[in-house]
Amino acid sequence: MFGFLRRKKRQAETEVAEEAAPQEQPATTTEDTPAAEPAPAAEPASVPAEPEAEEPIAEAPESTEAPTAEPVPAEPAREERDSGSLFSRLTKTRSGLTEGLGELFLGKKRIDDDLLEELETRLIMADVGQQTTTALIDELTREVNRKHIDDPEHLFETLWRLMVRRLEAVQPPAPVQRRQDGRPHVMVVCGINGGGKTTSIGKLAHRFKHEGREVMLAAADTFRAAAVEQLISWGERNQIRVIGEPGRGDPASVAFDAVTAAKARGTDILIVDTAGRLHTQSGLMDELSKLIRVIGKAEPEAPDEVLLVIDASIGQNALVQARQFNEAVKLTGLVVTKLDGTAKGGIVFAIADELGLPIHFIGVGEKAEDLRPFEPAAFVDALLDHRPD
Repeated sequence: MFGFLRRKKRQAETEVAEEAAPQEQPATTTEDTPAAEPAPAAEPASVPAEPEAEEPIAEAPESTEAPTAEPVPAEPAREERDSGSLFSRLTKTRSGLTEGLGELFLGKKRIDDDLLEELETRLIMADVGQQTTTALIDELTREVNRKHIDDPEHLFETLWRLMVRRLEAVQPPAPVQRRQDGRPHVMVVCGINGGGKTTSIGKLAHRFKHEGREVMLAAADTFRAAAVEQLISWGERNQIRVIGEPGRGDPASVAFDAVTAAKARGTDILIVDTAGRLHTQSGLMDELSKLIRVIGKAEPEAPDEVLLVIDASIGQNALVQARQFNEAVKLTGLVVTKLDGTAKGGIVFAIADELGLPIHFIGVGEKAEDLRPFEPAAFVDALLDHRPD
């Protein structure tokens, strides 16, 4: 069941139980029932009575039965266990989608236009996108008209299924194999400055290193000395070799040298950082295309992946970025960052619908472990407060 419906039902049942509970009536006196006369006060004793000897109190025998465990409320306990989970990290987007819907839907005998309109508004506010939202509402309306949906819970189960299906349709049928025979798996990572690109590369390197891979990094964001220094810092922290140094000018030459070094050292994965650029800067986008061509000269089958890092908190601008980068260089997938700090996590549906790009990783926190593989069903569970009973 969906958590917001479960909580509202529990609240309604509690209110009904409280109203049905008999209320204790205060004692009253009436003319027909005379009040009892007060008892006369006891006369004080002239000689104090000797205190009676107290009988020893027998200790109660220890019970051999196990103590009855106090009932633990289901929701709070679940929330505590979920601390740090994907469910807890997507609170902002989930609140925007489901806050107040339990009260709106509970008690409805039928699904009407008002309910569907309210749901449409919530989806648009979460940046699911007008095109995707319209498609979802149209499908729900058809199901209602065919009498396949007859209550709010069934409506949300159908919405959950439709959203999961949309994301799964663009995901690869099997996890990406990042091991190549006799050569490194080359991953080029691009995106604009401030989107979390270099940090995401560091977290990916941390993940692959802990999976037992031999990893190398290429600091090809030569336009920004801070990015090179940041990548070198990630390399030192994880004992990973970094090709490139501050002050080196040509990003394509850094990438070429990195591929050559990775092949010579038998490296499993090479991750190439690229210059942060706006999607409107055609000159820098051409430079990115050149870098990818040069990598192909160093290794004809490379790059194996071209990932775009986008900041979920910018909403529809993320869709524009993905569109422009995909036109300049053929993207193979996305890394979506900062999902824990935004109410606009629905943008992943708009990108999946329009561009058909899979999401490989999502960022939901500051720690290295908070960049995690994307799982469509778990993601939609967290967005819609959906948990198996």
